Amino acid sequence: MKKIFLLSFLLGPLFVSAQSKYWIYLKDKNVSDFPAISKATIENRRNLGIDVSDDTDLPVKADYLKQLSDRSVAVVKQSRWLNAVSAVISSAQAMELRQLDFVKEVIPMNSGFYIAQTKPVERSQMAPVMSQVQAGSFAKAGISGKDVTIGVIDAGFYGADSSLSLKHLFSNNRILGIRDYVKPDRPGELLYSTAESFSDMHGTEVLAAISGIDDQDQIQYGTALNSKFYLARTDYSLREYRGEEDNWIAAMEWMDSLGVRLINTSLGYAKGFSDPKENYIPSQMDGKTSAITRAAQIASDKKGIMLVVSAGNEGDDKAWGILSAPADAKGVLAIGATNNKLWNRIGYSSTGPEFLPYIKPNVSCFSLYGTSLSAPVITGFAACLMQANPKLTNKELIELIERSAHLYPYGNNFVGYGVPLASRALALAKAPYLPSYSKMVLAKGRSYELNVTTEDGLVAIYRKKNKKDVLSQQVAKVQNGKITIKRQNGEHFTTVDLKDYAVEVQWD
Repeated sequence: MKKIFLLSFLLGPLFVSAQSKYWIYLKDKNVSDFPAISKATIENRRNLGIDVSDDTDLPVKADYLKQLSDRSVAVVKQSRWLNAVSAVISSAQAMELRQLDFVKEVIPMNSGFYIAQTKPVERSQMAPVMSQVQAGSFAKAGISGKDVTIGVIDAGFYGADSSLSLKHLFSNNRILGIRDYVKPDRPGELLYSTAESFSDMHGTEVLAAISGIDDQDQIQYGTALNSKFYLARTDYSLREYRGEEDNWIAAMEWMDSLGVRLINTSLGYAKGFSDPKENYIPSQMDGKTSAITRAAQIASDKKGIMLVVSAGNEGDDKAWGILSAPADAKGVLAIGATNNKLWNRIGYSSTGPEFLPYIKPNVSCFSLYGTSLSAPVITGFAACLMQANPKLTNKELIELIERSAHLYPYGNNFVGYGVPLASRALALAKAPYLPSYSKMVLAKGRSYELNVTTEDGLVAIYRKKNKKDVLSQQVAKVQNGKITIKRQNGEHFTTVDLKDYAVEVQWD
């Protein structure tokens, strides 16, 4: 009862004063201001061949901040990328602010926000994904994410400093910084020892999936064993609402200012748990609507940041089903989840919206407990490739990972291009001209017989209405080295998943 009372006490004033959190978008900046970025960030961008700085690096105008303060608007967060500030204000204040010459628009943030859900990780269950993505190929080449700095934006890092699987990070001083954007007045290090719910351990599990290894049990959970990290908490686990998106954007901008080029986030915005009128709707997962998606696209296009995002766990939710923001941003690497045996989509994994003109998720890998734990596996994968070829841009890196996946180039909106394979990725990093393993065949009529070579008696197939959108995911039985595919109504392409490669059947 005490916990319920305390929550009511904290939230009560918000309802009484009818205040909500808003984005206040501003019209311009001072071109004479200095960019708020570090020398490391400038050097990274110069090496990547992108603009060293632009107006999105300039701070919000101090004069505008003063004018807002004079009107009793207490700014919560500033975003130089969006040229916006967040603030908790009343609807009357919002109307007043919209009349100001320097204000572009005022938009409420009152929607549901939640973590791509996960369960406690059974460590023995994480080992198979390392085999699936061929992590041994990185180890054989002596690649472990060395000299790569990774940002992790999550819900909390409780117990990280005492975790056996993360011991090597702390003993070797590889945690370079930690910030709490939920309670900014509290030292970040307290995140290791303070927990209000299970979600406060979420970031710890994510970190282990990127870089974890248990020397005592000799189990490897991640591939980026020698990377360095910046950590940020942006989600308050006891109140799940879209109003915390400014925390996430602030954390992104902080990491960018420090020169971080690779960031993992296993958080997603979709629908809420309270007033349905405040939720996003599926059509808004269009790569351009939400503030968090727009910030993610800026990170990709203008900052050279490789952002790896969990696709979401709403695949079984008939009222939603598709991925959440910011996984809808074209420039991010959105990660789905597969089954372990057949490598097809596991039921909970969110699909890509059919209305997007590009494939989402981009790739997938095995996870029993949510795309929250498949995304960090691919983050570690990306860190290893950055060590292998530091000159790769974020977009080149995404393309390389997609091309290394086992279904490429025949992707779909269920698993993207499939499971990235380290051996292929390393080969492509040295010789990007290497051809795909997969092939296409033309089929006439209503039935097609295909010779297959596989050790399994079953293969996954994707029946598609067009080149990317799946009608249904099925399993075909191999008999005498062959499978027979009978075309269904509306089916124009069929992808046969043989793990080593894919066969794309195009129906005449």
